[in-house]
Amino acid sequence: MAKCDEGYRCDVCGGDVEEIIDSDLYLRYVIGAVDPETLHTTQERHVGCNPTLAQFIVHDEFVPVRCDGDFGKQHLDPAFVSQREELVTRGWLRLREVARSHLTIHEYPLPEVVRKWQGPANPPE
Repeated sequence: MAKCDEGYRCDVCGGDVEEIIDSDLYLRYVIGAVDPETLHTTQERHVGCNPTLAQFIVHDEFVPVRCDGDFGKQHLDPAFVSQREELVTRGWLRLREVARSHLTIHEYPLPEVVRKWQGPANPPE
């Protein structure tokens, strides 16, 4: 089977990542952690298979994920945790919007991520 016919396989558990709302790759893309130029070459995994990121999704419809060890949010600066929870939860909610829409891949990221990638409106001369 050709690579493109295999779909997206989780590089942690080996299972299929069947829905975009379960995609760690697209979550990281939406929040600006994956550059659009490397999206097609970056490994995929389920959101829950990346507890370092998933622990920051705080929503009634998301089953909480705990990250043990030094990178668990219980060991991190509370201000950082709060900011990260806000960003990653918004990214996860954006994926839910994307799943229901007909957006192009360039329209997936959060607005501030798009602005950052576009650079300053009036670059210095």
